[in-house]
Amino acid sequence: MTGKNYDVDVAIVGAGPAGLTAGYLLTKQGLSVAIIEKDATYVGGISRTVEHEGYRFDIGGHRFFSKSQAVVDLWNEILPDDFIERPRMSRIYYEGKFYSYPLRAFEALRNLGVWRSSLCMLSYLRYKLFPIEKVRSFEDWTTNQFGRKLYSIFFKTYTEKVWGMPCDEMSADWAAQRIKGLSLWSAVVDGMKRSLGLNKKPNDGMQAKTLLESFRYPRLGPGMMWDAARDKIVATGKGEVLMNHALKQLASDGKDGWRMTATGPDGEKVITARHAISSAPMREMAARLSPLPDASLDASNLKYRDFLTVALKIRSDGDLFPDNWIYIHDSKVQVGRVQNFRSWSPEMVPDDGVACVGLEYFCFEGDGLWASSDADLVELASNEMVQLGLIKKDQVIGGAVVRQEKAYPVYDEDYAANVDAVRAELEAKHPTLHLVGRNGMHRYNNQDHAMMTAMLTVENIVAGERIYDTWCVNEDAEYHESGDEGAQKKIGAKKIVSADQAAALNSLMPVPERVGEDDCCEPARNREAA
Repeated sequence: MTGKNYDVDVAIVGAGPAGLTAGYLLTKQGLSVAIIEKDATYVGGISRTVEHEGYRFDIGGHRFFSKSQAVVDLWNEILPDDFIERPRMSRIYYEGKFYSYPLRAFEALRNLGVWRSSLCMLSYLRYKLFPIEKVRSFEDWTTNQFGRKLYSIFFKTYTEKVWGMPCDEMSADWAAQRIKGLSLWSAVVDGMKRSLGLNKKPNDGMQAKTLLESFRYPRLGPGMMWDAARDKIVATGKGEVLMNHALKQLASDGKDGWRMTATGPDGEKVITARHAISSAPMREMAARLSPLPDASLDASNLKYRDFLTVALKIRSDGDLFPDNWIYIHDSKVQVGRVQNFRSWSPEMVPDDGVACVGLEYFCFEGDGLWASSDADLVELASNEMVQLGLIKKDQVIGGAVVRQEKAYPVYDEDYAANVDAVRAELEAKHPTLHLVGRNGMHRYNNQDHAMMTAMLTVENIVAGERIYDTWCVNEDAEYHESGDEGAQKKIGAKKIVSADQAAALNSLMPVPERVGEDDCCEPARNREAA
C-alpha cells in the first residue's frame, strides 16, 4: 500500500467503534485493510474524546458496560491497563430540585410539595377512572399511566427536546418500551407504610431491575480506546487509517470486488478490495454507490437527529454536582442534558479549581442552534446555567463547542421500509458489501452493539460465507444496564448457526416512531421497557 493506490483485502468506511473493531480483528487474522475517516483529527466517531486546552470531552457519555463477554474481552484486549471504576449517578433537575433517575415516584411527589403533589394525584386518579380510550401517542399512553400533570413535568419537555417532535405525534408503542414498570399508586402506598414503619423495603416505587451502581471507563475518555485500536491496526503493517478522507464513490467491479475513491487534502486515493465494510450513514453510502441502487430513493428519505455539546470551564472549589449527567426537565431553557466530565474521570479535568461541564443541545443540522457561532453558543450555555441556578455568570472562564451530526437515526413512519429496501437489494446484489454500526445500519445501537455487528461481519468474511445474521444484533429483547457484565456467552436465538466465539446482543434500544394509522389501544405489544 503506497502512494495514492491501495490494494487490500477489505476497504472500510469510517473509523468509529464498528469500523475500527472490524479493522483490528481483520488484521489479527492476517488480512489487509484500509480505513478512511472524514474527520481530520479524531477517530471513534460519536465515541471520540475531544481535547481543548487540556480538557477532555466525552461526546454523549459512554459507559463501558456490555452483557456480551466477547465485547468485554475485546475492550480488555485493546486497552488492558487504562480502565477505571466509576460510580454511576444520573438525576433529573426540575425547578431547582434533583430527582432520582430512573424516577422514584414517592420521592418525586415529596419533592414537588403538598399542593403540586395533590394535583398530580388528582390528575392520576382522573385518568385511571376516565382514561383516554383510543391510545395512539406517547402523550396518550403516558397520561393514562401517570396523569397529565406528572406527564407534563417528567416526560413531555425532555422527550420533545431530544427528538424534535411533539409527544402527541410519537407512537404509544415507544412509550411502553421506554418507561419502566413504575406504579405511582404502589409507590404512594409503600411510602405511607414506610413512614409508619410497616415496610422496610427500599422505597423506590419501582419493581424494575436496578441499574448498575458503577461502570468501567477509560481514564482519558472513550477516545482512548479507539486511539489504541487505530495504533494497533497500523502497527501490524497490514492496516492503514487515512484521516481527513471522505468517501467519494464505492464502485462494484462486477466480480464481487470494490473500487473505493476517497478525497483528501492531497487529492484522491483509490482503494481496491475484495470486501467493503461501511459504517457511514446509510443515506450517504447509497448515494455514493455505483451502480446507483434502485433503493437509493428509499435511502435518501432516511433522517437523523443531531446534537452539539457546549463545554464550559467553571471556576469552583469543588464539583458542582456528583452526577455523571443530569437531565434538564425545564421548558424555559433549551439545554437537554448536562455532563459532568470529572465524574466520568478526574483525569479529564486537569485543574482541581475548575469544574468542567458539557451542556447538550439536541437539534437538526442547519437549524438555528446548529448554525449559531461558537461564541454565541458559549454565551447561551453560560446564561442557561445561571438561569437554572447552578452557577453565577462570573464563574465561567472559558468554553468550547463540539458539533455531532447524525447522532441519532430517526425512526419515522417510513424508516423501516426504507432500511429494508436498501438491505434487501444490497444483500441480493452485493454480498461482499457489509453494513455495520449505528449509522451504517440506521439503527439506534449502543457502542457494544456497533462493535458486535463488526465482530460478526469479520467472522463472515473470514469464513467466506454469511454464517451470522448481523441484523439480529440489538433486536427483540430488553436491554438494561443491570445484571452481570459479559453474561451472554453465545449468539442469540436469531442466528444462522450457533457459536461460542461471539454473542449477538439481542437487546432493544427503543426510539420513538410517529403515530401510525393502526396505532391504538395495545401499545405495549408485550415488550417491557429498556
